Amino acid sequence: MTTDSNNNLAPYDNIHAFPLPEVMDSGSSTSYITLSRKALHNNLSFLRDFIHKDTRISSVVKGNAYGHGIEQIVPLMCEYGVRHFSVFSCNEARRVRACASSDADIMIMGWIDNADLEWAISKDIEIYIFELDRLKQALTVAKKQGKQVRIHIEVETGMNRTGFVSQELPEVIQILEDWKPHYVLEGICTHYAGAESVANYVRVKKQIEVFHTIKTLFLDKGLIPNYLHTACSAATFSYPKTQMDMVRIGIMQYGFWPSRETYIRYRTQFPHIDDPLKRVISWKTRVMSVKQVGVNEFIGYGTSYLTQENTKICTIPVGYAYGYSRSMTNIGRVIIKGKRLAIIGVVNMNLSIVDIKEAPDIKKGDEVILIGEQQGLSISVASFGEYSNQLNYELLTRLPKAIPRYITE
Repeated sequence: MTTDSNNNLAPYDNIHAFPLPEVMDSGSSTSYITLSRKALHNNLSFLRDFIHKDTRISSVVKGNAYGHGIEQIVPLMCEYGVRHFSVFSCNEARRVRACASSDADIMIMGWIDNADLEWAISKDIEIYIFELDRLKQALTVAKKQGKQVRIHIEVETGMNRTGFVSQELPEVIQILEDWKPHYVLEGICTHYAGAESVANYVRVKKQIEVFHTIKTLFLDKGLIPNYLHTACSAATFSYPKTQMDMVRIGIMQYGFWPSRETYIRYRTQFPHIDDPLKRVISWKTRVMSVKQVGVNEFIGYGTSYLTQENTKICTIPVGYAYGYSRSMTNIGRVIIKGKRLAIIGVVNMNLSIVDIKEAPDIKKGDEVILIGEQQGLSISVASFGEYSNQLNYELLTRLPKAIPRYITE
């Protein structure tokens, strides 16, 4: 098996530019996102120090790069030497291909219609294969094009989602033996069912055993993949032996631990090190209007919030249509002028209401922190998620693609 060391932070000068405007404000948009170049560089450096030297990193940018923006994150990743990207769909692969360096590899882990196989194979896109129909169709298209399709055979080890089950493996192996001139066996892979939680320890350990048993079936037939890969962010840290030839790193490159348990495990091993990850994303908006409301008045829709005194409020132009969950009703927090302030009343489709009696000098146009820092206070994605009962992954990937994203230092 070949390995690809990817541990150097090589510069890449031909990245797409996303310059900051002189004044970042919502403008015609209701909010905006900033992405820290320095934080991303820090996270990649930390990951490369932890991951085995000869293990390749595949940057997972599915879900619009976990809400950060494919078109913004991928060129930055290329700037810092990343040359392999994992996506879920053919549409995401097209977007990565359009903004990545020409020598970057792209791997589709999920959805690709048979009709899109021609494009993917013609562009040397790597493809997960987890069903016989896709395997046969991909090989047929490759033969027609006179090319080799780059395939990763996904095997079922206990996740019970996608992947060839044991009964299918003899036919898979026979097809691969018969069609050798028409493919490159890039990988044999699987996915673990919750490596971020100790509650899944027995299940994950069993998956690891099953994978190594299945792997041997291919190796014994001379079917040697370029990469054995099974580890996501959580498995990379919680089960280091799963790093193998390549790891698929998603949430951690953006500065978030897969779970509190994963972070605690790390701190137990390295008790004298502060959190080494830096959050890449911040989300901001502006005050839309300010007004005074009397005592014993309901705020917004319905009767969920009744003022107990004369109350000054402001509205912000972000609601559930723009990624700010309705579950933040009466429990959400924002930061304005260095004060952590409460969302009151029901979060609307297009706006939310903030109690600003603790900061009465707030005025229209003032910056509002939804996620990020201001004057020593912060609202993290984790705390945001705790308020709204959403996972980090869910909150981030729900951030609309239409929100402008700017790269900062």
